[in-house]
Amino acid sequence: MEVALLSFSSSLSPLCHNRTLTLTPKSPNYPRRLTIRSAVSRSKKEETVETVKSHLENCHLLAAINYKGLTVKQFQDLRRTLPDTTKLVVAKNTLVFKAIEGTKWEALKPCMKGMNAWLFVQTDEIPSAIKPYRSFQKERKLEDNDFAGAVFEGKFYAPDNFKALETMPTRAEVYAKMLGALQSPAINLVSTLQAPAIEVIMVLKAYVKKLEDESNAA
Repeated sequence: MEVALLSFSSSLSPLCHNRTLTLTPKSPNYPRRLTIRSAVSRSKKEETVETVKSHLENCHLLAAINYKGLTVKQFQDLRRTLPDTTKLVVAKNTLVFKAIEGTKWEALKPCMKGMNAWLFVQTDEIPSAIKPYRSFQKERKLEDNDFAGAVFEGKFYAPDNFKALETMPTRAEVYAKMLGALQSPAINLVSTLQAPAIEVIMVLKAYVKKLEDESNAA
């Protein structure tokens, strides 16, 4: 396959003066740097895929943020506002999808378009993990740089459904509600069990954790 057309000056050889040579991969003067550059590019892509996979470990929520127009400095400022349990990664959609394909995070497929930054939340305190970006977005009037979507517990949340994620009860609120239900008449417990499934799960998780903490303390 012909790859490059290179022009040589007369200083190389009188025979090459004002002539153009066609080089192929078998030619002795073939520019090997193209092969090196290709290998480096492939290695970088593989590294990005592995980075995404590593951030998915112990991840509770993965969100896509439209970052078109954001500067490097703005990204740096944003990262400084995020808690240690939240990671922000800029990566191509194709590489992210390669990392999540075949997993529960594949539900994020509708977000695989445009320019996205990826928010990895490695805590079950979802509202507090999302809030820093909301504050950043509001302070800098970045209305167009909104969440493109997110996946939580295998379910896809479109931008219109983000309110459900941002208003989830905190661990303290769940703990208080669980204790209140256990200390109140049975009708209150029934009312708690009739709440949305996600809230009930968080209540039960908090109660199980309380029992485990008490057991460890004993």
